[in-house]
Amino acid sequence: MTSAFRVLVLRLRAAPPRSGEHWLTRFVFLRLLGLVYFFAFLSLANQVLPLIGSRGLLPARIYLEAVREGGVSPWQELPTLFWFSHSDANLQAGAWIGVGLSLLLLAGLANALLLAALWALYLSFVHVGQVWYGYGWEIQLLETGFLAIFLCPLLDPRPFPRLPPPFPVLLCLRWLIVRIMLGAGLIKIRGDSCWRDLTCLLYHYETQPIPNPLSRLLHFLPPWIHRLECLGNHLVELVAPAFAFGPAAARRIAGLLFVAFQLFLILSGNLSFLNYLTIAPALACLDDGVWRRILPRRLVAAADRAREIARPSKAHRVAALLLAGLVAVLSFWPVRNLLSSRQMMNTSFNALHLVNTYGAFGSVGRERSEIVLEGTDEEAIGPDSRWRAYEFKAKPGDPERALPVVAPYHYRVDWQVWFAAMSTPGRHAWLVHLVWKLLHNDRGALSLLANDPFPDAPPRFIRAELYRYKFTRPFRGGPYWERARIGSWLPPMSTDDPRIREFLGARGLLEDANEKEIGPNEPRGPR
Repeated sequence: MTSAFRVLVLRLRAAPPRSGEHWLTRFVFLRLLGLVYFFAFLSLANQVLPLIGSRGLLPARIYLEAVREGGVSPWQELPTLFWFSHSDANLQAGAWIGVGLSLLLLAGLANALLLAALWALYLSFVHVGQVWYGYGWEIQLLETGFLAIFLCPLLDPRPFPRLPPPFPVLLCLRWLIVRIMLGAGLIKIRGDSCWRDLTCLLYHYETQPIPNPLSRLLHFLPPWIHRLECLGNHLVELVAPAFAFGPAAARRIAGLLFVAFQLFLILSGNLSFLNYLTIAPALACLDDGVWRRILPRRLVAAADRAREIARPSKAHRVAALLLAGLVAVLSFWPVRNLLSSRQMMNTSFNALHLVNTYGAFGSVGRERSEIVLEGTDEEAIGPDSRWRAYEFKAKPGDPERALPVVAPYHYRVDWQVWFAAMSTPGRHAWLVHLVWKLLHNDRGALSLLANDPFPDAPPRFIRAELYRYKFTRPFRGGPYWERARIGSWLPPMSTDDPRIREFLGARGLLEDANEKEIGPNEPRGPR
């Protein structure tokens, strides 16, 4: 044990009075949750219509109609407020309402009603978001947000309400971070041999969905450092969770390890708001004895004043105990999954996503493939045709373009293109639909991209080429990537190509040049 680590342990053991309380923990947790909700709803507000609007890549209308025709009670299978109305105006309004409510939470105005509204609104979007909301952090935000409802009084919106933080809710948050860490650690050990032989980080920084500037530097570190990083990953995800419910000093150290690990992940890549969100339940391992050493005296004094005049509520205690009982019962399926050799990653076991199972990077790609969309305005394609590339806002494209820093903001199309490059067009109808929209210079679709190579008139043809990307050495000048063409992901398509018309028409996604939606059985005449 190093001297620095020994000093840290001694300082945590010598906690000041009231170190077992969590008034400041609740304050920090709710502010961080407000920040996560803000970026989740902000990215939604800016992208909701081109993604799931009436003229979006995967319209919510088509999805909800399919669910309704499935024969199961729609509300039971897919609880969402958008059963009442999924108009573009309501989708947009719901997203901006979420932005506003999250700003109130971030500003310190937190109560159960506000948190319940945020949770119900985000649940509604997750259930109509389809592939755009198929990420593990969506259900993780819903579970975290649901627990937060019971951490606050019903109506009191003050940053330090007079109601003590209910300890059963803090235990539920610790149980959440334990499942997050163990789920991620076990899926790695079971899912990919490179985690077992400590070589995954030789590839991860280069092949992760959206690298940032530091990713390139980390990629070229010596292999022995990458192996030590893998060992550190296993320590945090597989060993530290054992101490989340342990003695105070051990629990605090585990909590600090969780937080430090997530901060490193924030620095090393653009993983949306996942890492910020994961820090939130980890804070439940840190009590006021830690926060009193870190936070400004003004906040500590405000917490002390609230504590002195606190009025415990029997109803609040009962609600917290009922929540803990519900979490205990619903934990049966996640625990069974964690113990299974066929562990699933990022899975819900109920329609409300209350207690879930998690995981991250169960497999790591050894090479990076990228789809590049290219268009031409020439009437006929030949060997000398001039193709102009469309650029996405965050993912690699032009090798000369600098690596971005975008997290905790989430560019959902960029992430899905990363998955599509490992698959085929038949499994990613939305990308074929995007090509169709770009053939019409659709403003909504273009808003999802970083450029418009054809500002005056739409292209005649668009194709999707597949390239292999590799980092270039830093500090040597030149491009950030070197790339080599692999082949064609989607052959050149035009608006009169029967292949794209048949493909989209069979899925109810075909649109004519006037952007009128045409279902598979709908006549092509005017409405």
